[in-house]
Amino acid sequence: MTVMPFALSAKKKAPKPDANPIFTNVEYYGQDSIYINNPLGEDEFYNPILQGCYPDPAICKKGDDYYLVCSSFVMMPGCPIFHSKDMVNWRQIGHVLDRPSHLPVTNSGTSQGMMAPGITYNPRNDTFYMITTVGGNFVVKAKDPAGPWSDPIRLGFGGIDPSLFFDDNGKAYIVHNDAPKQALWDGHRTIRIWEYDVENDRLIPDSDHVIVNGGTKFHKKPFWIEAPHIYKKDGKYYLMCAEGGTGDTHSEVVFMSDNATGPYIEAPSNPVLTQRHLDPQRKEKVDWAGHSDVIKGPDGKWFGVFLAIRPNVNDRTVTGRETFMLPVDWSGKWPMFENGLIPIEPKLKLPRGVKNMTGTNGFMPQGNFGFRDDLTADTLDYRWVGLRTMIDSVARHTPFGLQLLPNNHNITENRPLSAAWTRQIHNDFSFSTDLLYRPRNEKDLAGIACIQSNKFNYVFGITRKGKTDYIVLQRTAKGESTVIASTPVENFKGKIELRVSAVNDEYRFAYSLDCGNTYTELGDPQSGDILSTDIAGGFVGNLLGLYSTSDNTAIPQ
Repeated sequence: MTVMPFALSAKKKAPKPDANPIFTNVEYYGQDSIYINNPLGEDEFYNPILQGCYPDPAICKKGDDYYLVCSSFVMMPGCPIFHSKDMVNWRQIGHVLDRPSHLPVTNSGTSQGMMAPGITYNPRNDTFYMITTVGGNFVVKAKDPAGPWSDPIRLGFGGIDPSLFFDDNGKAYIVHNDAPKQALWDGHRTIRIWEYDVENDRLIPDSDHVIVNGGTKFHKKPFWIEAPHIYKKDGKYYLMCAEGGTGDTHSEVVFMSDNATGPYIEAPSNPVLTQRHLDPQRKEKVDWAGHSDVIKGPDGKWFGVFLAIRPNVNDRTVTGRETFMLPVDWSGKWPMFENGLIPIEPKLKLPRGVKNMTGTNGFMPQGNFGFRDDLTADTLDYRWVGLRTMIDSVARHTPFGLQLLPNNHNITENRPLSAAWTRQIHNDFSFSTDLLYRPRNEKDLAGIACIQSNKFNYVFGITRKGKTDYIVLQRTAKGESTVIASTPVENFKGKIELRVSAVNDEYRFAYSLDCGNTYTELGDPQSGDILSTDIAGGFVGNLLGLYSTSDNTAIPQ
């Protein structure tokens, strides 16, 4: 089991159930039909390589070691980092942004905060750089990608999606998305480049200029050129960018120049990766493909990592933007994603000499799988994150499990929540927990929550009204909260099991008072619509949480 780089402070004596809820364990299991219908052969692995909300991937290598990072928004710690020797078997080794000074996101929305990281290795000083946007652009550095990483070095330029390029002549550059001096249409953006002073970690003043204005085919008013990366191959400089926004018109495009600073010409074959022109009713759909970073693989062949989504049966995007990979044919003048313009399939051939070990020896699992986390351990798996705060600031370890310390922040606010969250990884899944808890009044609540944002979420837990304990289910859509169902629990002894599950976009909420022998569903099945980005907006997938509050608004009926 991988563990987070902090241990929760131990309590000497485990308390009886009280207003500080204790979650003793969590069980998760996913069972998606796409994996049932597409079993792996001996020479295959699944795509996406990272399931669940791991968007905006960026990749680098040092020798035979590959490192990959993703956006994490207001999840703390942030910027998960993964290591692989073969680009198939990935192990999470930590988070780049692992302390509050890295992530000033206390009052940010769930789709704000840290996004679109770039990771680059500089062989001249044997240093890794991660550059990103969190309330402005900054870079952090490390000799070891597992950390520790430096404090943020603020860079003082605008725009988003920065990345660093270290040329073989010792020069360094930063490219990023930025607004034009005068926007000519909605979504009109530019790509700018700066020279970067590596010795002093600063921009070289007045070195910036626009290298792409608008995007490809300027006369057609392209929109949202972003996520730039520069590569050097055979003496030429290549600039790859996302274009078309991060939704159903998303794509990847490429430009070339004789110099890092331009001028750049666009490839006649653009886009080199997209799914936007395909039949929207196609089966086993992968969509929104783009925002890529490419690298040479272990067998000498190029590969590209990128984000895409896999909607459920109702075309809902509840698992968020995931990290996919495809081979890249760069045998000619221009790179081209292999099968990147036809429907992306759920399986890939293993690179030559690579064995599929996913789900074993600490490698990230793929396909249909489950996990059971014993929360009595003094560490948590990397899958667990806080929202706008670190888990250890709102929780402590007890011999019985993870004890949350409720605060007066509610899930309907953009505030640090007393909760521990993990990503929904499958469209069809079950997530359950054992809870020790005694609410004092109707302002106390603890249980399970499903969150897309403060305006779109479900809360399912136990509270109290008068002298009676209640199980309650609340749905919040467009910022309006409604209690869907509630039921009294007579003679509640302080122990309950809660479960949320989904099949075909129907979410069911159930509880057990007899140690899981029998479950009772509360209310009717609920739609996953409010947990999907097509309804809720934003960039994250659904997060499943162990949640508590002393400012409950889900009052039993």
